[in-house]
Amino acid sequence: MKRNTREPIYSTAVVLGRSLFGFWRLQRRSTGLSALPNTGGAVLAITHFGYLDFALVEWVIWLHNRRRVRFMAKKGAFDKPLVGTLLRGMRHIEVDPAAGAAAYGNAVTALQQGELLGVFPEAGVNASFTVRALKTGAVRLAAESGVPIIPIAVWGGHRLMTKNHRIGFRERFGVPVTFSFGEPMTVSADEDVRDATSRLHTQLQTLVDDLQHTYPVTGAAKWWQPAHLGGTAPTPAAAALADAERDKRRAEAKKLTR
Repeated sequence: MKRNTREPIYSTAVVLGRSLFGFWRLQRRSTGLSALPNTGGAVLAITHFGYLDFALVEWVIWLHNRRRVRFMAKKGAFDKPLVGTLLRGMRHIEVDPAAGAAAYGNAVTALQQGELLGVFPEAGVNASFTVRALKTGAVRLAAESGVPIIPIAVWGGHRLMTKNHRIGFRERFGVPVTFSFGEPMTVSADEDVRDATSRLHTQLQTLVDDLQHTYPVTGAAKWWQPAHLGGTAPTPAAAALADAERDKRRAEAKKLTR
């Protein structure tokens, strides 16, 4: 991997992100950063409670060891003129549901070339703010590429931007955002992917539990706190039901437009 290769679009995005997070005066706290390799490929399996999780993780890793993270993003984002140009310039990987094998192959190649690949194994923002069942992609990528998985939990980022909640301009200032990087997890080529994915889920939920219990702001009766900790976020069951109903409406609307 050529870490010193100039990438002006990526560098510009990092500067803009640091400026925005500095403007908001975010209170950053990270633990376990030593788990991140300074060289070589790794799958970064990240919790997904807010829309800015990818940028926050990039921010922390860049400050730590100046490594770039490549994320897998949906084709719809790449199809947008400005966003697509930025994503391609930052060498993120396009995921087309109609050609999933190509995206998977590109991700494996990137890992074997020594890249850090960011994935959200929950496959979407989880409104209950608990770690829901994971897809097996992160584990399969790590096993095929022969690289470790680094579990990463982010807490507080959803207070900046998330689904089903409109956040006021002033609410973002001074928000504590905490990160926990877990011990690298290895997956052998012959290990059952479901068992390995279950191990990953346990690690992520443990990291999240710790961040939630050590968060410097009480979340009692707050929209951003999960229900089992006294917040007003929907329960996992309620959030799953809402997602299913939303997917059904989208599918029906898509049929009508054909």
